Amino acid sequence: MALTMKKISSLILLFSAFWLHGLAQQHHSRFRALVLYDNGGHHVAYSSAAKQWLNKLAADSNFQVDYFQDTKKINDSLLQNYQLFIQLDYPPYGWEPKAAAAFIKYIEEGGGGWIGFHHASLLGEFDGYAMWDWFSGFMGAIRWKDYIATFVQAQVNVEDTRHPVMHGVPASFTVKQEEFYTYDKSPRPGVHVLASVDEKTYQPNSPVKMGDHPVIWSNEHVKARNIYIFMGHSPVLFDDDVYKRIFSNAIFWASGR
Repeated sequence: MALTMKKISSLILLFSAFWLHGLAQQHHSRFRALVLYDNGGHHVAYSSAAKQWLNKLAADSNFQVDYFQDTKKINDSLLQNYQLFIQLDYPPYGWEPKAAAAFIKYIEEGGGGWIGFHHASLLGEFDGYAMWDWFSGFMGAIRWKDYIATFVQAQVNVEDTRHPVMHGVPASFTVKQEEFYTYDKSPRPGVHVLASVDEKTYQPNSPVKMGDHPVIWSNEHVKARNIYIFMGHSPVLFDDDVYKRIFSNAIFWASGR
């Protein structure tokens, strides 16, 4: 009986050690990321796949992720808890005024890093909202013009192979399914372009083209590390090792100081 009690005591101590280790790991997480994502519409499948992938990456790499489906709780105080803001397919309109003001401060003063996907460049008048002029400027002073509703496959060419977000990424890669947006002009004069899509490689061909067509870029005129990655519509992207490499590179680069 004494031996049995000894074993029980040992198990309790072992369990306690694991529990305390878990608390310590949580307390000493590398960083915290806020993820803002669409809570409806046809991007739900992408968001669902992204969350599953993000949760695994966070667990494997020791960082925390908190998810928000709207901007009601976002303010200066909240953003002070986060080293990274991921705008996962969430449009730049319809934000609560206090959230918009806090986000501008976060970006301009370098409160943390930012990664935007797909819908973050949906700039114009949508759903009864006026265009957010500051966000348009942040994205390179562009306005949304059109998109390829039927989807195409295309080749993306890396322009800055030395940027940390492009580490380990091939010089060119194929995006199998995307509805590439076009804008009223190229954002290139106002941003640092990391990659662009070759419109000549569209399969099937599409008349929706803009010539110089960046798809990954960074605005170096603000203090926050930031990266915009256009591709972000289909969940099949998370079957693509190149896309996941770009996403994870962006997370660890943008969350740094």
